Amino acid sequence: MNAFAHFFHQMNWQGLLYLLLQVFSVLLCLTVHEACHGFAALALGDPTAKRQHRLSLNPLRHIDPFGALMMLVAGFGWAKPVPVNPGYFKNPKSGMAITALAGPVSNFVLAYLALLARAVLAGLGYLWPASALLPWALDFLLVTAYLSIGLGIFNLIPFPPLDGSKVLGAFLPDRAYYTLLRYERYGMILLILVLWSGVLDGPLTLARDGVFDVLFQASSFPYYLIAHAIIG
Repeated sequence: MNAFAHFFHQMNWQGLLYLLLQVFSVLLCLTVHEACHGFAALALGDPTAKRQHRLSLNPLRHIDPFGALMMLVAGFGWAKPVPVNPGYFKNPKSGMAITALAGPVSNFVLAYLALLARAVLAGLGYLWPASALLPWALDFLLVTAYLSIGLGIFNLIPFPPLDGSKVLGAFLPDRAYYTLLRYERYGMILLILVLWSGVLDGPLTLARDGVFDVLFQASSFPYYLIAHAIIG
């Protein structure tokens, strides 16, 4: 019993709570990303994702364990791809491009909304400066924005099977496009090797930080408006 009490008191609860906060952020970012792929495909006439229950906000339907782990470790990762049948699209190449682009775009929108909500809460913080939950809420929104931007940027890389390759495919001749699709199955293996090598760390971090700074500045106005209204 004494050993258990000692373990309990020695546990780094703050670190554990912060890890859980990051996990929830990762699940939110990946779920929104994949669900928006499915909604875009459905809007263009493809019901495949809907039939396979992938239009859900239940993260268990979308999470790839290794991709989620990469999000936690490196800030860049992926989810289980939403099934898409381009045969339902009037123009398969442009339909695939729009469906693919919906994922990264949703992540940038999610990041902006998270930063906007954070600015509102930070401003309202003048009303309850002693709140114990406020710092955690602010951290959650900040981490969500940062990870969501990282996910969006990573998936825009024009390398199969990432979303950027589908967007690039819309501008390629048919022969090159179908050649790109043919080698898509091998792309993830190469991509994982490249990620582990660290070659992309610098450019991806630079791009993520740049987009984050822009969105942070663009979403900060509620804080100043509320703070001015409260403290004059």
